[in-house]
Amino acid sequence: MVFDWTAPASTRHYNGVALIFALLACWFAGTPAVAATVDHVALNSDSVVVHLDRRAVDAATFVLAGPNLVALDIAGIPHARAAARVGRDLTLELPIGAHSPHRYEVTRAVPKTTRRLALPVVYGDDDSRPLVVIDPGHGGMDPGAISPTDGLREKDVTLRIAKAIRDDLVKSGRVRVALTRETDRFLVLQERYGIARRLKASLFISIHCDSVGSGLASGASVYTLSEVASDKESAKLAARENKADIIAGIDLGGTTTDISSILIDLTQRETMNNSASFARLLGREAQPLIPLKPNFHRMASLVVLKAPDMPSILFETGYISNPSDAAFIDSADGRQRIAESVRRAVEVHFARRLAAN
Repeated sequence: MVFDWTAPASTRHYNGVALIFALLACWFAGTPAVAATVDHVALNSDSVVVHLDRRAVDAATFVLAGPNLVALDIAGIPHARAAARVGRDLTLELPIGAHSPHRYEVTRAVPKTTRRLALPVVYGDDDSRPLVVIDPGHGGMDPGAISPTDGLREKDVTLRIAKAIRDDLVKSGRVRVALTRETDRFLVLQERYGIARRLKASLFISIHCDSVGSGLASGASVYTLSEVASDKESAKLAARENKADIIAGIDLGGTTTDISSILIDLTQRETMNNSASFARLLGREAQPLIPLKPNFHRMASLVVLKAPDMPSILFETGYISNPSDAAFIDSADGRQRIAESVRRAVEVHFARRLAAN
């Protein structure tokens, strides 16, 4: 049974019981079913599973307006609605509504947990080599931009491009490489650069595909961090990409890096300069290989770039809203050209750092 978990942003909550809200969307898998009664509730380390006593026709979950409440609608039983309430003692309560012929409660303890993702695989054997983390934008419930002509999804294109970049970098033998995601899964923005920081990465590259509502804008561009967007288009991009956290019902926009400390502020300024230097290098190396926008390097206040101590860029590889761009960036030749551009820039970047040291 596949349950869709949807609700207006105002009814969503994120607190100490985030386990329930993060996992209820994947309670069930398989063919839709309904049950006269709930057989039992199983609490695993990464999921909450409700076992029903027989097959059903349809069911759905959604968040109620009250705190810590998720409803389970079961078709085939008049007025049968189970509201899962998370109590202060971390219990999960699943009563059936008063109008249902089957009124009961199922209460199970929910184990305390913290959301800490396992670190990804690092490709490359030499630990002395610098580590580059490639971040395929979007994923899972967040498809990113979608091509209006053929339905091509940004999350799929970015993953294929990221893997091509990984393969080219690993083949060069100059660096080690890791991807923030290698499958179609959702990551909040802080998790993306957080993974890179936990791995002590030397460079972070987030891969995206640009999009416009109308017109045939084309060409690649790169963004580095600035607290003030360099132009209106950059500001719009920041607003669109930063909303990705809200898609999962978890708005972490207020938890950006604290730069009130002078030390952190100075570190971030140096990091921003290094990021801008790499962005210019990428433009130089990409220019003969892929179509670029005239103003290739831009600045925006993007959450995913806010690691204070790690050079970071967001690489918009082309416009998925432009059929010509979309066909290029999602072709084998296009991916190889993009990967070669990144590899060349990475090699020069770290050669310069080695020489400076």
